[in-house]
Amino acid sequence: MSPEPILDIAHLGHLELLTPKLEESRAFFVDVMGMTESARQGDSIYLRAWDDYEHHSLKLTASAKPGMGHMAFRARSPQALERRVAALKGSGYDVGWTDGDLGHGPAFVCKDPDGHVIELYYETEWYQAPPELKPALKNQAQRFPARGVNVRRLDHLNCLAQDIRANRVFFETYLGCRLTEQIVLDDGTEAGMWMTFTNKSYDFAYTRDATGSRGRFHHLTYALDSREEILRAADIFLEHGVFIESGPHKHAVQQTFFLYVYEPGGNRVEIANAGARLILAPDWKTIVWTEAERRKGQAWGMKTVESFHHYGTPPVE
Repeated sequence: MSPEPILDIAHLGHLELLTPKLEESRAFFVDVMGMTESARQGDSIYLRAWDDYEHHSLKLTASAKPGMGHMAFRARSPQALERRVAALKGSGYDVGWTDGDLGHGPAFVCKDPDGHVIELYYETEWYQAPPELKPALKNQAQRFPARGVNVRRLDHLNCLAQDIRANRVFFETYLGCRLTEQIVLDDGTEAGMWMTFTNKSYDFAYTRDATGSRGRFHHLTYALDSREEILRAADIFLEHGVFIESGPHKHAVQQTFFLYVYEPGGNRVEIANAGARLILAPDWKTIVWTEAERRKGQAWGMKTVESFHHYGTPPVE
């Protein structure tokens, strides 16, 4: 009998993006993406999409180079957090407790085998909209901004890694993630993984870094409700002079309808209807994509541009 699934982590809560152009990055996420500034502290700006229930889902921090500072996952309960901490302590991946940050309480910090920084927390600040941003419907976090792309919520992130298998085993063993889809090359090497905590098809993905580097970042993704909104977003990016790297097309893996752009700091940003697919089967059987199948590229649309396979942050000199 296989071990019972660990369901201690609820979802991806937020991530920290590092940017050498803090104010320009803020303008992109607020004016073009349609996000709202929640707070500022020191060299950081905290932002939210209109239906994120927490204080923020994105922290922008000034830095010499772009990249990801950390990703953060919210535990399902205080006890669930303690169980994950107990599992991580002494593993070699544990770093230790912090006092937390604006918007959330104490966090336990660890690192995956590639060196990406991960925060685990439970105590959080539910967003309270000021009078001018109060929604008409009380089951919505904030008034619809009607500004730019109007992204709805943080959906997922994608990291680059040197060793996909080692990272998969880490997330399965210590955080209880389920592997929904993966890429396995002809020689048995794992080249990509899509993992979930609940019934979303994926909360994050890792793909193999073509440069052989460790700990780099590929993209973050905010969700929209429909393909039509993503097509409209392409027009909005065009109007704002935002470079569109790829899309709108449809991925074969996870069937995500996507559009990729770069924010001014150099980080890749995706908008997608990624939450459209749900994994309801408790005994879901991982979908494995072969090298030949991946060579075909996307489900449909233009061929994937080379930068998508090689560019990550921080850039490799």
